[in-house]
Amino acid sequence: MEFSESKTKECLARAFAGVCQDSARLKFIANEAQKLQMFFIAIQINEIANNKIAHANILYQAMLEELKNKKDNINIDAGYPFESQKLNTSLKESAEIEEYEAKNIYNHFAKIADDEGFEKIGRIFKLISIANLNNAKKLNEISKMFDSKTLYKSNEKIIWECSNCGYIEENKHAWNFCPLCNSPKGYVKFYLKQ
Repeated sequence: MEFSESKTKECLARAFAGVCQDSARLKFIANEAQKLQMFFIAIQINEIANNKIAHANILYQAMLEELKNKKDNINIDAGYPFESQKLNTSLKESAEIEEYEAKNIYNHFAKIADDEGFEKIGRIFKLISIANLNNAKKLNEISKMFDSKTLYKSNEKIIWECSNCGYIEENKHAWNFCPLCNSPKGYVKFYLKQ
């Protein structure tokens, strides 16, 4: 099958647009976390947003490779989720979006690409699906910790680290201000259980 006539071409374009939009949405949420002085949460969310840009580049390069570097304007029709910008709800909603995209959209796109003989593109979709599931787990865990107010406390002694200066301390709870650099609690690294 010719790539220019394939559904895979449309899937690639839709996926590219989707990950670019996802990255922007996640950056908005990270900005909200920063406003709330939840700097380490902002770092985690920005990391996922940056991963999305890496995915966009991979999809874009795959498109160029298949188009043989010819210019092409691709029209796409796709829905896009709009969600709250409040940190307490957007973490969970973002996790749900990541999981939905992984289980439904990327697996569907992978099947189309495989069926049309574009196995390399199918593999890209499958691998992005795996990354999205990991993002969903991370966002779900942060959301649960945020909701239960356990971001900065634990039932047992654990290592707390300042993401600004690297100071570490073993305790059941994080400090309000870093003993070394005086950064607020929002800079404390918490470790996800993944």
